[in-house]
Amino acid sequence: MIEEVINNILREYENKRNVAKKRKEQRRQEVYKKVPRIKEIDDSISKSGISIAKAIISQKDNPEELVNTLKQKLDKLKQEKAFLLTENNIPLQYLEEEYYCQYCNDTGFISSGEKCSCFKQQLINKAYSMSNLDNILQNENFKKFNISLFSDSPFEGQELSPRDNMMHILQVCEGFVINFEKRNEDNLLFFGPTGLGKTFLANCIAKALLDRGKIVIYQTAFKIFEILEDIRFHNQHDKEKYNLLFSADLLIIDDLGTEVTNSFTNSELFNIINSRLHSGKKSIISTNLTPKDFGLRYDDRIASRLFSKYTLLKFFGRDLRWQTE
Repeated sequence: MIEEVINNILREYENKRNVAKKRKEQRRQEVYKKVPRIKEIDDSISKSGISIAKAIISQKDNPEELVNTLKQKLDKLKQEKAFLLTENNIPLQYLEEEYYCQYCNDTGFISSGEKCSCFKQQLINKAYSMSNLDNILQNENFKKFNISLFSDSPFEGQELSPRDNMMHILQVCEGFVINFEKRNEDNLLFFGPTGLGKTFLANCIAKALLDRGKIVIYQTAFKIFEILEDIRFHNQHDKEKYNLLFSADLLIIDDLGTEVTNSFTNSELFNIINSRLHSGKKSIISTNLTPKDFGLRYDDRIASRLFSKYTLLKFFGRDLRWQTE
């Protein structure tokens, strides 16, 4: 399965590079039409490059002197070209290929030969059927967060108003992103009723870290345990999905508590939480459960890790979904 996924991703990269070349050629012809002299310069640069290569191979007629002469000519041509582009209000990068990923130039691999972060993220998106994540994050990110949706009136049983509470949560989340690279055991547990922004804020964090080239797995607890069950009992050779849960820079488990709870899910949840804590990998968990519910639903080891190693953020207020319809 994973080999097929990788081949599909590599084909997508090839398509992206082909598109980049085609667009570059279209821009080049546009520039040539506007400034014909630039085409003459490009032709001369191309011929000079070939002449330099021939001079290096040849041992006749003092090739070093010829190479130096050709390089000086090449430099003058490049300077003239840059001047003409600037004079005609054409950005110097306009004739370069424009890649989706500037780290790997749409090859999927960085200079060291390792997979680029964009390659790894595509593996995750395809492995976990998260192809719709990009569309979601266009609308759910910190720039779109609207604090005015939350009431500034007192809320029963709480010291803070929902708006003040959300301001505090927002500051913690922004700090989580800013300090993400630090090995500080910084993990977040969002808890509270539905419709109060838990998933939205998790998406905000995912978007901010994806933009920084981090590898993020975002999935519901129900789906994660469904995948784990399939790997354990039906598809034991498909370990890539399983390994990604431990190696991703950030794991976001949404709606914990919606899964069927049994010895298998308890064991796997503890393994994921505990292993990521030991390796310094960060996690965010979102749930409708209360801290008391955790003690009743999960074993003591899970509750102990969550309450001692995670920052607990309580969401309260009126259901925003009713207020925005």
